[in-house]
Amino acid sequence: MADSFGPVTPGARGGGRGTTPADEGEGGSRGEPIRVLVVDDHALFRRGLEIVLAQEEDIEVVGEAGDGAEAVDKAADLLPDIVLMDVRMPRRGGIEACTSIKEVAPSAKIIMLTISDEEADLYDAIKAGATGYLLKEISTDEVSTAIRAVADGQSQISPSMAAKLLTEFKSMIQRTDEKRLVPAPRLTDRELEVLKLVATGMNNRDIAKELFISENTVKNHVRNILEKLQLHSRMEAVVYAMREKILEIR
Repeated sequence: MADSFGPVTPGARGGGRGTTPADEGEGGSRGEPIRVLVVDDHALFRRGLEIVLAQEEDIEVVGEAGDGAEAVDKAADLLPDIVLMDVRMPRRGGIEACTSIKEVAPSAKIIMLTISDEEADLYDAIKAGATGYLLKEISTDEVSTAIRAVADGQSQISPSMAAKLLTEFKSMIQRTDEKRLVPAPRLTDRELEVLKLVATGMNNRDIAKELFISENTVKNHVRNILEKLQLHSRMEAVVYAMREKILEIR
């Protein structure tokens, strides 16, 4: 059994399958290692992450920062693929830093790795551009798995936080009676099925098993959903579908 954050145990081996396994395929053919910037105000925690990730041949820690302000500067200089960042830090917090990082390093994808299980932090992080939100209680091998998944275009959210996010979306819909100005793009029945499973936090592999279809078919459905809705990520699609009442989670 892998150790959990924290504390990080240097001997833990990454790359195992956890609750949010990465979708294999694109990741397996990656030529260059995934370049990661680690941001946390605890130096010991940063060091622990570096030790764990150093064991992964396809992941390279290219830098570290102790707060959001330093993270923005480092992101601009290093142009990492992934920024692994805490939410609450001195000088400038992770959520506030998200927007600036996206401006100076548009291709970087941000994963919040935090002890905060507050719905407000999760929601604000997603609005600020984060692609993942993981609690530090996850095992060390799940960190590398999440990095690969996000690098390959998936969103990663700890299951308990995904449930809270859906509750928040439902409340948001119940509070508003605004009418759509234009008709929402029409999704097929199968696309709606896929979107509902995405909304529960399932990854492509689990969706494929649930619907008895291949992972490539799931990828195609997700791609079609994003194109129809003119969105960029799976999480944006869920937010849009809930807001526009395309999707109803009971």
